Amino acid sequence: MNKPKHDPFLFRTEQLCKLYPDGQVHAVEDVNITVRRGEYVAIMGPSGSGKSTLLNLLGALDRPTSGEVYIDGMRLSKVRNVDRLRSRMLGFVFQSFHLLPILTAVENVQVPMFEGRLSASARIARAKELLDLVGLGHRIHHMPQKLSVGERQRVAIARALANEPIALLADEPTGNLDSVAAEGIFELFARLHREEGMTIVLITHDEELGRRAQRLVRMQDGHIKSDVFSARRRLRTPLPPFAV
Repeated sequence: MNKPKHDPFLFRTEQLCKLYPDGQVHAVEDVNITVRRGEYVAIMGPSGSGKSTLLNLLGALDRPTSGEVYIDGMRLSKVRNVDRLRSRMLGFVFQSFHLLPILTAVENVQVPMFEGRLSASARIARAKELLDLVGLGHRIHHMPQKLSVGERQRVAIARALANEPIALLADEPTGNLDSVAAEGIFELFARLHREEGMTIVLITHDEELGRRAQRLVRMQDGHIKSDVFSARRRLRTPLPPFAV
């Protein structure tokens, strides 16, 4: 997979560009950004600034028009099976929860594990552990329609952690939540970062959530306008991938 030695960054981009098909609009233009293992980074900006496009490029959900993305030292353009890399290394949380309505919470969390090597009993045990982690150990057998919107997002976060990813990428994870539910998600991300050493890169319009991150990156018109490290949140010592 063309993995360079001694790359200190979990994510790294080089002159990253993404043009929409008409070739007239640069969603992302000449972006160079790095994220170390264990960092908590919020990316903010107005609609159309390129923040979601950047997240999709970092997460190998989209391919750049030019430039390069490295994940844990691997050059994505040289990776043969990007789907496999993405499923094994990255967890995704979106504004829409994408839970399967015919499955219970504990069954939804197991979905990413179905193609893995875990036995059925091991999958169930891990799903229960993850639901306990996100505060839903008492709701494991509930269907999505029986859960609040905040609880559905917690199930989605537990599912994103199912395959022990090295990073969690979240796109507007509180966009559909009320202030109380959003606060619960804020605290959950902070705890995952603080206690589990999880690398988190998230997109948000919420200034409060952005300020809680270790770094705040602001984008405008496809460019990074500022990248500020919070002096109040010292860089954590890199920790191993998430485990419960």
